[in-house]
Amino acid sequence: MSFDYDLFVIGGGSGGVRAGRIAATHGARVALAEESRMGGTCVIRGCVPKKLMIFASTAPAAAAEARGYGWPEASAGAFSWDAFKGKLDTELNRLERAYTSGIEAAGGVVFHQRAQLVGPHEVELADGTRISAKHILIAVGGRPQRPGIPGEELGMISDDMFLMEHLPGRVLVVGGGFIACEFATIFQGLGVETVLSYRGDKVLRGFDDDLRIMASEQLAEIGIDVRLQTTPTRLEQDGEGIRVHFADGSNDRFDQVMFATGRAPYTKGLGLEAAGVRTGDNGRILVDQWSQTNVPSIFAVGDVTDRVNLTPVAIREGHDFADTVFGGKPHFMDHGLVASAVYLRPHEIGTIGMTEDEAIRHGRIEVYDARFRPMRSLFAGSDARVMMKLMVDEETRRVVGCQIFGPEAGELIQMAAIPITMGATKEQFDQAVAVHPTLAEELVTMRMPTRRHERPEG
Repeated sequence: MSFDYDLFVIGGGSGGVRAGRIAATHGARVALAEESRMGGTCVIRGCVPKKLMIFASTAPAAAAEARGYGWPEASAGAFSWDAFKGKLDTELNRLERAYTSGIEAAGGVVFHQRAQLVGPHEVELADGTRISAKHILIAVGGRPQRPGIPGEELGMISDDMFLMEHLPGRVLVVGGGFIACEFATIFQGLGVETVLSYRGDKVLRGFDDDLRIMASEQLAEIGIDVRLQTTPTRLEQDGEGIRVHFADGSNDRFDQVMFATGRAPYTKGLGLEAAGVRTGDNGRILVDQWSQTNVPSIFAVGDVTDRVNLTPVAIREGHDFADTVFGGKPHFMDHGLVASAVYLRPHEIGTIGMTEDEAIRHGRIEVYDARFRPMRSLFAGSDARVMMKLMVDEETRRVVGCQIFGPEAGELIQMAAIPITMGATKEQFDQAVAVHPTLAEELVTMRMPTRRHERPEG
């Protein structure tokens, strides 16, 4: 059977573009459709603009630290959202062009419109054009979800953050995951009076418990009004603002409300039923270790599969798919050991492998735990504390988890991820000579465990 293309990719985000570009370099005839902006969530509405806003939000703290180092007149001054947003838009436009030209330079064709499945080997574009392909890859990602309460349409989602014409004077961020915590950090750093509302007793459910405690405390310490075990039940217009009613009977008025209450795979209206593709309970596309669906010609990568929802994971899945199907080099990603970071301020979170609770369930575990006030911020008068924690399997001596709370923890965990992924033992960590004075030297100088855990009975 003759096809128009060897591969048709639905979705122009990080995973889809990587898959299409690598498949094209392997000689495949590739086409890609993207209904919005090339680059997807990470480049246009997520990681990249968010990190730039984190950088912007650190200026007041940097000025305060400078005063602690003998610069008494150091000041960040007033923040200009217009000046920042103009530069941000320019940068995102540049990245969008780069994503488009990257796949086109490899020989791929880009359709700037929505596509949906109409069969195992066929898609239909928004203009009615039908295209056949030997293989179809779905990489449409996920979308933020609203909580399903009356008046929710008055609030915004995280995507809207980068489209605001001006900053609100007072904002409520609803949620306790990493997106909620990061955006609350950004708002506060940019001078917005910020309230964070979360139904749990600590933010960052699923993270190491010590990290959750330290993150919850830090959010409050930098000036965010953290309201735990508090859930909005209704929003209503109140003049130019929004009045929020909470489950405990209280209410409050805000200029803006941001919902960061989870994301879901973006599969509605994609034609999955027409093609016979199976989905899970939240709409996620069910795939095997090779990212293949139950329909042999259709694959899916990234957040639409709801495995590990991180941009580098989508990129790796897309690359593995292209190498396997078109490059003659079959391999798949191991999702069991993936490093990640949460970009809070002043201290970030870096994590890989097991949390302490997970490690306890795994077997006999040694925990190495160092907590201290780092030299840089201590000198400037800060009481902020750092934590470095390693979980070690007592039998194999392998480091099975690393948790970091401190400045540039995202950078630190990337380096720690290399030996941990290679299966390094605690003794191999100890063989590394410390670089002094650094924060990271603690990872190779903790000689005695602070506690041991036996495998729980049963």
